[in-house]
Amino acid sequence: MIERITTAGAPEPRGPYSHAVRAGGFIYVSGQAAIDPQTNEVAIGTVAKETRQTLENVKAILNTAGAEMGDVVKCSVFLADIRDFAEMNAVYEEYFGAAKPARTTVQATLPALGIKVEIDCVAYKPE
Repeated sequence: MIERITTAGAPEPRGPYSHAVRAGGFIYVSGQAAIDPQTNEVAIGTVAKETRQTLENVKAILNTAGAEMGDVVKCSVFLADIRDFAEMNAVYEEYFGAAKPARTTVQATLPALGIKVEIDCVAYKPE
């Protein structure tokens, strides 16, 4: 069974996609950025601030799906400037700690919103 997941706790999708999709025990969370879910406005700031807001959005989506950060098995992190890796990584570690999901981090051209960080993930949480 496939279930599309939407939550009021994360910013509205800015395109034709769901916050997440559950397929069996896997939850695929769409790329999130530093967008304030209350205002739906981009929260541009330091890489640390943007990473924190981005991961809060991911966390809200996972919670709606009945999962938590410790259930994440894979993350993809996209940085506008790879030199921001250490700053992003420090905040990332706060959210994942010992869970340490598999991860890919790459420098990428991000949308024209001016964001510095985008993160998507896959979690495993059998129903």
